[in-house]
Amino acid sequence: MKKTKNPLRKRLFRELKADFGKYIALFLFMVATIGFVSGFLVAAGSMQKTFDESFDKYNIEDGHFVLKEEASDSLIEEIEKKQIEIYSDYYVEEDVDTNGDSTRDGTLRIFGEREEINKVCVLSGELPKTGDEIALDRVYMSNNKLKVGDTVSVAGKKLEICGIVALSDYSALFQDNSAMMFDANLFGVGVVINDTFEAFGEIHKSYSYGWKYDTEPKTEKEEKKKSDKIGEKLVLTAMQEGNEIEEFLPNYANRAIHFAGEDLGSDKPMMTVLLYVLIAIIGFVFAVTVNNTVEKEATVIGTLRASGYTKGEIFRHYITIPLVITFTAAIIGNILGYTVFEDVAKIMYQGSFSFTTYVTNWNEEAFVLTTVVPMIIVFIVIAFALGRKMSLSPLRFIRKDLDKKKKVKVIKLGKLPFLTRFRIRIILQNFTGYITLFIGILFAALLLMFGMIMPSLMESYGEDALKYKPCNYQYILYGPYEIENEQAEPYCVTNLKMQDDFYDEEEISIYGLQEDSKYYKEQLPENGVMVTSDMAEKYQLEEGDIINLQEEYEGKLYAFRVEKIFDYPTNLGIYMSMEAFAETFEFEDGYFNGYFSNEELTDSVLPEEQIVTHITDEELTRVSRQMDDSMGEMFGMVQVFAIVLFILLIYLLTKQILEKNAQSISMVKVLGYGNGEIAGLYIVASIWGVIISAILSLVFNTIFFQFLLRIFMNGYGGWFRLVISMEMYLQMFFLMLGTYLLVAFMQFLKIKKIPMSQALKNVE
Repeated sequence: MKKTKNPLRKRLFRELKADFGKYIALFLFMVATIGFVSGFLVAAGSMQKTFDESFDKYNIEDGHFVLKEEASDSLIEEIEKKQIEIYSDYYVEEDVDTNGDSTRDGTLRIFGEREEINKVCVLSGELPKTGDEIALDRVYMSNNKLKVGDTVSVAGKKLEICGIVALSDYSALFQDNSAMMFDANLFGVGVVINDTFEAFGEIHKSYSYGWKYDTEPKTEKEEKKKSDKIGEKLVLTAMQEGNEIEEFLPNYANRAIHFAGEDLGSDKPMMTVLLYVLIAIIGFVFAVTVNNTVEKEATVIGTLRASGYTKGEIFRHYITIPLVITFTAAIIGNILGYTVFEDVAKIMYQGSFSFTTYVTNWNEEAFVLTTVVPMIIVFIVIAFALGRKMSLSPLRFIRKDLDKKKKVKVIKLGKLPFLTRFRIRIILQNFTGYITLFIGILFAALLLMFGMIMPSLMESYGEDALKYKPCNYQYILYGPYEIENEQAEPYCVTNLKMQDDFYDEEEISIYGLQEDSKYYKEQLPENGVMVTSDMAEKYQLEEGDIINLQEEYEGKLYAFRVEKIFDYPTNLGIYMSMEAFAETFEFEDGYFNGYFSNEELTDSVLPEEQIVTHITDEELTRVSRQMDDSMGEMFGMVQVFAIVLFILLIYLLTKQILEKNAQSISMVKVLGYGNGEIAGLYIVASIWGVIISAILSLVFNTIFFQFLLRIFMNGYGGWFRLVISMEMYLQMFFLMLGTYLLVAFMQFLKIKKIPMSQALKNVE
């Protein structure tokens, strides 16, 4: 006998129509979420493919070294015995005036014609052909509001911008490989013809040499082994010829080459986790909705079960709408991901990184992650919620006895006022709904906190860098150079690689200070070292701990005992006396290689050829400035996203609570209570839940954010001190509360529509 069609299917369109507002809100939110993540995955995947292909396409170096003086033919021949081929890749670094006001607007690292190694990708315009032309990096031009045809002044020479380019070995504009963050505002790269390059002279020229392996290493371990041998040979040969190594940088350690690619890779797990958490929350909302519908239609379900319908047939009916909405949202979201949202993600990435020509590629993995996986998540969440109820007998459905737990004893609330007791009962009766509400608020508050705190951290970092700086100018020299200046105080500095089980290797500055330094008021320990507060916080150091560092090129290990921790945000540094520094690093007594000064040491006092690095306010605020430029838009989007998520969750979950209590509200109306009084009972009860959830979420998320920040900084140099002001806590709290009050007004309108006749339905 042919089974009749499931009559519940006729209700699908009616259910959609009845809860159209709720379902359209969930649908739109899922479309936005999936589209946003899909766009980022597609853009990141396409850029990753472009990035990976650029190594062969543009013949990117396998490493480079920079010498103080031009390498002799014999030095080159000796190093090439290590089965590599060496190419000259000289550059000059010159001050640039981008707006014609005769003031310095940053630094340009300029190369000649690059035809063999680290080739140039022309994005717009053309490469220089005459002596008064220059082609500049796209990101630098964008940040400085330059365009093809504009004129810039480089070292006093006016050059016309003839093209927009991407240098294949500068996808991230790191001027210094040890810097915490690149600076695409005040540092850029460009190319000129060889005659123009030679005209810049020798003062600011760096003798850089790139190498390519005769046989490419198959693994990074093999590459590291090969590069170490090259480094050892270079140190020995340069020493024999009286030359000095200013930099030795294998490809795998070059942040200008790899930072952008690593950032693309790190975004993928973050975005997919974000997607799945949001989908899981929406799945919970679906589960609560379906659960309420099952409870409301329990008698009908029991009758169908008694008539021969299986658990599977009923389960499939109630899961149909959520899965159809999820699937439709996934398809539309992916379409938007390849169009609107891909452009958004591409613009954001290109605002930070200098990628070569971008081409959109189909991303099968992104489609699976944003379509198949969300369907599975929603199915599992709803199946988990319905599984328990579907195992009940038809009789229990007919009786509406859907709670497997034994009836618990009613909690006595004492002599509290009636309205207070009523509100507490509402919360207890809807406890599961409020738990779901808390989980939703917890996650929405985390997004909101991330969006609001990160710009504040960037701003605080820049302010602290200037507030705690020891002096206005710091100079690092090639070696000791005596000058006559009352403001100039000599010091020692070197860099070592920090060895830590959690963080990647990071360059830490080791300072040797005068005992009576006028720029550092802290008393230096007689034994051991003192470290900055940020150093101690990042590496979780306490007084008495032993820290291990390694010399980069020779591999020599150093161990220091932390005797003192002093307050110095934005700096990861280790400090000792100049005498201890000379003894530790085997220098002669009186050795120094730097000056602190509150006034600028002009060229007549300190010749520029003696200076390795000149640290000014621009250098100190580089991190906050660049991160604000590259991630500022994202933080704003996260804030908007969090608020929308918060509104949606509050609306849907409080709506469920009101719907579940529709009969009770109707009964209260019969007893003579007005709409305002009823709103005072049910909405105020929800306000309690929202306030408690908001406060707890801020507490939990502050603790969790400390953990997230530690993970976030893995792979990055430096440290951000997490300081959240009471003002910011209040802003987040009242933003959440204000959002709820807006939703509460909408819910009040729903309370007015609940008829008194509802109280007469399903009365047993």
